[in-house]
Amino acid sequence: MDNISKKYIIKIPSKVSVFYCDKRQIILVKGNLGHKLLKLKTKLLVSKQDNLIAITNQSFGIMSNKYKKKIKSIQGTTAVLIKKAFFEVTTKFYKKLKIIGVGYRAFPIVLNDLNLVHFKLGYSHDIYFKIPKDVSIVDYKSTKIFISGTSYNLVSQTAALIRSYKTPEPYKGKGIRYENENINLKEGKKI
Repeated sequence: MDNISKKYIIKIPSKVSVFYCDKRQIILVKGNLGHKLLKLKTKLLVSKQDNLIAITNQSFGIMSNKYKKKIKSIQGTTAVLIKKAFFEVTTKFYKKLKIIGVGYRAFPIVLNDLNLVHFKLGYSHDIYFKIPKDVSIVDYKSTKIFISGTSYNLVSQTAALIRSYKTPEPYKGKGIRYENENINLKEGKKI
């Protein structure tokens, strides 16, 4: 670990356990909220005494010259993915959405073991959104939605998809927006 740069050495948090398999080229990260499995492209050095993981510049197979040029970026990406996995197995992520507009509402519905959210957004039809398996959606006052889960990407994607059903329009600001989002309103035509 002495010849590896500090930016490729990661400290393992105390509440996280790491299992590394060199033959299968995977690392399993377990925490109190679940586990993550990552497929690796470079070899790792795991030190149990120091609680450190070092990402080496050695590939699992034969390296071409083109691959040797990309090895630094692969090392950096691997370091970021491992840090993200540590974060995702120990903390929950959440997004808050506000529904603004007269008659715009959201209602949770359970139909035949399906968790759905029913949206009324001023269209001629209603919108039904199926809640993903690892995400929970709580509805407050039918105008505020709280989305939570352990995967940052899944929570962000779900929030962005719900927001895309009715993006805030620039004149009155009606639509679905993130809780801390500010909309710069335009002036209407002056007669």
